[in-house]
Amino acid sequence: MVQATQSTQASTGITGLDYVLNGGLTPERLYLVEGTPGTGKTTLGLGFLLTGAAIGQAGLYVTLAETEVELLAVAETHGWSLDPITIFEMVPADGLSDDQEQTLLHPSEVELGETVRAIMAKVDELRPARVVIDSLSELRLLAQSPIRYRRQILALKHFFSTRQCTVIVLDDKSGTGNDLQLHSIAHGVISLEQTLSGFGAQRRRLHVVKMRGVRFRGGYHDFEIERGGLSVYTRLTAADYKAERDLEVISTGSDAVDALLGGGLVRGTATLFTGPAGVGKTTTTVQCMIAALRRGENAAYFLFDERAPTLLARSQALGMDLHPYLANGQLTLRAIDPAELSPGEFAATVRTAVEEDAARIIVIDSLNAYLQSMPSEQFLMLQMHELLTYLGQRGVASLLILGMHGILGDVRADIDLSYLADTAVQLRYFEAFGAVRQAISVIKTRTARHERTIREFRIGKGGIHLGEPLASFQNVLSGAPSFSGDSNTLLTPADGGGG
Repeated sequence: MVQATQSTQASTGITGLDYVLNGGLTPERLYLVEGTPGTGKTTLGLGFLLTGAAIGQAGLYVTLAETEVELLAVAETHGWSLDPITIFEMVPADGLSDDQEQTLLHPSEVELGETVRAIMAKVDELRPARVVIDSLSELRLLAQSPIRYRRQILALKHFFSTRQCTVIVLDDKSGTGNDLQLHSIAHGVISLEQTLSGFGAQRRRLHVVKMRGVRFRGGYHDFEIERGGLSVYTRLTAADYKAERDLEVISTGSDAVDALLGGGLVRGTATLFTGPAGVGKTTTTVQCMIAALRRGENAAYFLFDERAPTLLARSQALGMDLHPYLANGQLTLRAIDPAELSPGEFAATVRTAVEEDAARIIVIDSLNAYLQSMPSEQFLMLQMHELLTYLGQRGVASLLILGMHGILGDVRADIDLSYLADTAVQLRYFEAFGAVRQAISVIKTRTARHERTIREFRIGKGGIHLGEPLASFQNVLSGAPSFSGDSNTLLTPADGGGG
C-alpha cells in the first residue's frame, strides 16, 4: 500500500474527519458518503465544495433530489453563501410539462442515459476540481437493474478520472438488501450513522469503511451537526500521545491526607474516590484541586451530577472559594448533561482542557453519570481506559468520583472501576455512640507505600479533617463496628466542624 502524504490530500473542510483520514482525501478519486436521511451528508458535501472554493478550486453540486432552494436554505442555517460554487439542478421547474413526458420507452431506457450525459456535459462545461452528486438513490431507481446501475457508475468514474475531479457521491442507503455495488467501485467509503437512545438527543457517529492508499484511523467516531458544518470528535487513542510520565508528588492541601496516601497525589496517575451519597467525596476532591489552584496550576472540573451554582456555594461555605479561579481563568468548570453529550465529544472536551487550557488537574464528578452516557459497560471500560492513559501520558493528575449504593453494610457501585485507577480512596459511614460518622482509608496506590489505617474524618472549614487511626474499633468497613476503647478516641465537632 502506498500511503498518500498529507501535503497532497484534499481537505474535507472538517478538521476531525481530516485527522481520521490522515490529512484528507486523495485528489482526483471518487468517494462514497452513505447514510440514512438526517445524518449530515448534504452538509458534508457543501462544506467540501466550499473548502475547495476557499483555495480557488471550482466546485459543482449536482442535485438529483433536493432543489436549489432547499440547498440554499441548508447553507443559510450554517451561515454559508453558495455563490462560490455551481448548483446543477437535474429536475428543472418545467420537468413535469407534457413535452417532458414519453410513453413509448420505459424511463430506465432513456432517462438514466440522459441524466448521466447531462452530468458529464456540465462537468466539461465548468471543469470543476470538486464535484458532489446528491444522490445516487435516484440513479439506482432509474437503472432498475444492478448491472445497468454498476455500468453507469463505472462510466462516471472513468469519466471523472480523465477530468482531474475529486468526486463525492452521496447515497441515502435506500437500496434493498446488502447493496455493495458502490463499495467496490469507490476509492473510499465513509458511512454516517444516527441512533436514538431511550432518552436524550440522537447520537451520530461515522466510520471509514475503506480508503485505498491511506492509513486511516478506523473505528467509530462521534460527530454532531452544528452551525458551520460537521464537528467530528475522533476516537481517543492514547498510543498517539506517548510522552514521559512526570512522577512528581503533589500535595492534597492536607498533611494528614498526604500521609495517608504515602506522600500525596502523583502526577500522571488517576485517583478514585468512592463512597455513598453525602459522605464527602466531592469535598475531598475539591480540596485536592484547590491546593493545585493555589500553587498556580490550571484545573478543569467536569460536573455530571450537581448543579454548578450548588457546588460553588457549598465549596465557598467550607472556605474553598472557587470564584477567584474561575475569574482568572485557572479553573474551567463545566456542567455536563450526559443525555446530550456523546462520549466522543466529552473526550474531545477533556483534550481541549489539557492541550489548549494547560490543565494539570482533571476532575470527573461522577463516573456514575458518565456511565449513563455510554451504550454498555464494556464501552465505558474501554473509553475510560484510553482517556486515563492519555491523561497519564500528559502528566495530568486525574481525580475521579464514583458513587456507591447504600449507607451502611454492603455498599456497592454500579460498576467496578477500581482496577483502572492508580490510587483508590474509600470513604464510608459508620455508627458509633448513637451518631453516624465518616471514615476514610486508602485501598491501594501503585506509586507509594500508603498508610493502611482507617481514620475518622469530618468536613469543616477548609475541607476534610482527619482524626487518629480507629485502632479501638473492629469491622469499621462493615458499617457496624465493635468498640473496645472510649469516646475520647473519636473526633468532636470542634475538631472539624459540622459533618
